[in-house]
Amino acid sequence: MGNRCAVIGVGQTHYTTKRRDVSIAGLVREAAVRALEDAGLTWKDIDAVVIGKAPDLFEGVMMPEAYLADALGAAGKPMMRVHTAGSVGGSTALVGASLIQGGVHDRVLVVAFEKQSESNATWALSTHLPFSASLVVGAGGYFAPHIREYMRRSGAPDHIGTLVAVKDRLNALKNPYAHLKIPQISREMVEATPMLWEPIRYLETCPSSDGACAMVLSSEKAVTGTPAWVLGTAMRSEPIFRAGRDTVNPQGGKDCAADVYRQAGIADPRRDIDVAEVYVPFSWYEPMWLENLGFAAEGEGWKLTESGATALDGDIPWNASGGVLSSNPIGASGLIRFAEAALQVRGMAGERQVDGARRALGHAYGGGAQFFAMWMVGRDKP
Repeated sequence: MGNRCAVIGVGQTHYTTKRRDVSIAGLVREAAVRALEDAGLTWKDIDAVVIGKAPDLFEGVMMPEAYLADALGAAGKPMMRVHTAGSVGGSTALVGASLIQGGVHDRVLVVAFEKQSESNATWALSTHLPFSASLVVGAGGYFAPHIREYMRRSGAPDHIGTLVAVKDRLNALKNPYAHLKIPQISREMVEATPMLWEPIRYLETCPSSDGACAMVLSSEKAVTGTPAWVLGTAMRSEPIFRAGRDTVNPQGGKDCAADVYRQAGIADPRRDIDVAEVYVPFSWYEPMWLENLGFAAEGEGWKLTESGATALDGDIPWNASGGVLSSNPIGASGLIRFAEAALQVRGMAGERQVDGARRALGHAYGGGAQFFAMWMVGRDKP
């Protein structure tokens, strides 16, 4: 893997529907300042900045990294933009980590953001004429058929998605940064909400959030405070329309997970990993990713969810932070998963802390479930 890399600072904004009080520049700077404070550093201690952003069409600001350089203390320093659709937050962390592991820099600031209140994501994600007829169905309309196919293959009962929606929203009540706070959340409440894209109901989908997340990554010699050590990193992608592609259980996701597990010495994910932060924008993707990431056999993921194993008090908690179902600034959502994994092994996750967490998985996916980014972080130095 090269040089050791550690997370030494994490900063998040509060995620909400509209941050009217700040510009995009103010939003990313807020997260970056908090990450620097967590690491006990200042702007001058940072060697380079890596910024992640979902499609520019979301806010209509082209090449936003160019005008955000000053806000992120990057004047006169190397600055790199990353874009891998919805997985971009995770990819941003991995690019930053590679700069540490390759010996290029000692301290790298990674930042990702989205200001969905200034965008129209459904329009931006819909293919328009002359390329195809515009259905304006957004991400949910694209993924709903994959979910229905999963249900057909596995025989999963209709209520599994509801269980995930309730679990993650209950976890969000313990997260001060989470967007959706629904104290009375229940299966009955979820099942009473409108069907958006069958079988996805309103409360089984992610919100549209404004927010930013930042991390300070460090080489071994430049570590400050309590580090989360990077044990394994991987990115994979696959063509969205290749012949024979399995959109329910994508090969790219399986290969990405296998690579990370190999690097981190993970033989049995359910046994060897203490907590996982996984990109679940629609509730049914928890059982689907449980299988794709090797926590359950094919067709068995929904049974793991139904058993309560992925709850905060289960044997393999998933999305203790409330996950993407509770906060979704798209460009930052993957980085939040990676940052929350780091907070867990640093013992700094507050009320959402999983007791004794020593190894945590961060996961992000994007596009048509074709881009994957994952890392494993641990309390102990590799």
